[in-house]
Amino acid sequence: MPIKVRLQEEKFDPGNETSRFLDETTSDGAAVTFTGIVRSQKDKPVISMTLEHYPALAQSQLEGFALKAERRFGLSRVTIIHRHGKMFPGEPIVQVMTMSPHRHAAFEGARFIMDFLKTDAPFWKKEQTADGTRWVSARQEDDEARQRWKQP
Repeated sequence: MPIKVRLQEEKFDPGNETSRFLDETTSDGAAVTFTGIVRSQKDKPVISMTLEHYPALAQSQLEGFALKAERRFGLSRVTIIHRHGKMFPGEPIVQVMTMSPHRHAAFEGARFIMDFLKTDAPFWKKEQTADGTRWVSARQEDDEARQRWKQP
């Protein structure tokens, strides 16, 4: 199964990435795409977000998440694109694309990968606001989402 993982600073076009992903198959019946975007809420405006990472470890772990998803859900293909560096509200941060013969596996595979990305991937977020900068803490709901995958 082809697994592609790209770590990059450059902004990417989620629509173009999805089109390329879909163009590479004729035999599968389901593709799921998730795109995470830098957000800024009215009550907590964000000027920018900086994502730091350890490149070799991040690459290896993301490839590992994709391989586990492929084995668990019978995925045909997985592509993960994850940015690092400075980003601004409205820009894409991450895109996870899964493909399988049927929709259930594609949906669950994408959820599995995202739940592990949010909790176990070696990325650290720092937000710039009008009040200064702050590191973003882990969220309990992300840990709880990951826990469901501990069962076989």
